[in-house]
Amino acid sequence: MDTLTRAAYEAHVNPQWVRLLNLLDMNAEYDVCRGEKLQTRDGRVILDFLSGYCVYNSGHNHPRIIEALRNEMESCGPSMLQSHVATSAGDLAAVLCSRAGGRINKAYFASSGSEGVETAIKFSRAATGRDGLLAARNAFHGLTCGALSLMDHRFWSEGFGPPMPGVGFVEFGDGDALERELATRKYAALVLEPIQGEGGIVLPPDGYLQRAQHLCRKYGTLFVLDEVQTGLYRTGKFLALHHYGLDPDMVILAKALSGGLIPVGAVLMSDEVHHSVYSSLKRAIVHTSTYSENSLAMRAGLSTIEVLEQERLGERALVMGEGFRQRLREALAGHEMVSEVRGLGFFSGIVFGHPKSLTLRLSFEAFRRIHPAMFGQMIVMRLFREHGILTQICGNNFMVLKAAPPLNSDERSLDQFVTALGQVMEVAHSSKRFWQDALQLAARTAKI
Repeated sequence: MDTLTRAAYEAHVNPQWVRLLNLLDMNAEYDVCRGEKLQTRDGRVILDFLSGYCVYNSGHNHPRIIEALRNEMESCGPSMLQSHVATSAGDLAAVLCSRAGGRINKAYFASSGSEGVETAIKFSRAATGRDGLLAARNAFHGLTCGALSLMDHRFWSEGFGPPMPGVGFVEFGDGDALERELATRKYAALVLEPIQGEGGIVLPPDGYLQRAQHLCRKYGTLFVLDEVQTGLYRTGKFLALHHYGLDPDMVILAKALSGGLIPVGAVLMSDEVHHSVYSSLKRAIVHTSTYSENSLAMRAGLSTIEVLEQERLGERALVMGEGFRQRLREALAGHEMVSEVRGLGFFSGIVFGHPKSLTLRLSFEAFRRIHPAMFGQMIVMRLFREHGILTQICGNNFMVLKAAPPLNSDERSLDQFVTALGQVMEVAHSSKRFWQDALQLAARTAKI
């Protein structure tokens, strides 16, 4: 990217984003991205352990997905004609519904996870005749107004006015609190991530999701699962819900369905929910979108699923992911600021904890008072700057480092991450340089 182009981005798109990347020493220029490897203009190779927040399940620029999109474009067929039956949408819907199983038999296509959440809100209200919505604390569902209303973390909603009325929250994993809320029979839908992503890669307690589903059936509330990050084999199975034997009323997908190349999302649902909206001829277009069912997005979805399944990337992630976490546990054992390594498939979180030794505790607490994300962000910076690894702390839990590489990442890349994080944590525990760098970051932040 030449200087003029970079200046144009800063001037006309998001100058604060440029300043933040500069502050964190992460403003790299990428030339070629393939698989989990990102090649920079200055000749470095960065390993992507963020995957665009779980977009790149099939890796960056998979050649078969590119070829499928190229062929679709060169066919010069109808892309967004709006007044025809989009056959590729039917093909993709059939694949998604068959893989989801259970009562799922219909699909609505969107362009993002947030748009999918908005769809789920509307459809659940139509299906139940209720207005209320119930969600888990510390969840992340998107940044449009309806999706924001399902999130209790004030950082995301501050300054944007009041949320939608009638939204309640319960602690993720608290089945008794959930039953008390659902027993009021005022909620159209319970919207949950089967595994909380930005909340810190939080797995559900045993039996919790099954109980949530049972309670929703008992009290007439729709059971809606947001699998925007966990779907498409990220956790080893097609959907994370398949680990728990669930049969929801709706499932929200996006991110990885795109192959990382063109936006596409989907809301999968039962016939009953679908019919509550599209209930008559005059309501055939009551909920739609300009880009819904466009041929490039549908082709990307079909090709992405084909790649994931033919290359058996789900099975691979399930086995290799557990081995990856075990190696992390072994490499990080003895470091008092690491309390846990958890996850499923290639969806892992390294949980930091408060140090017990007095010297480390004083430094740790001092920087937490400056900003609660300071410690985690220093780990992210060092991984990127010194070891060529791109990742990030979780958006709602700054004490958890996310490790979510593409599902076709090789063993050497996984081992490189383990070695790098072990070295960074060794520095954090034994060197004053780590805390001096944190102090310099705090000083640079104060000047901006």
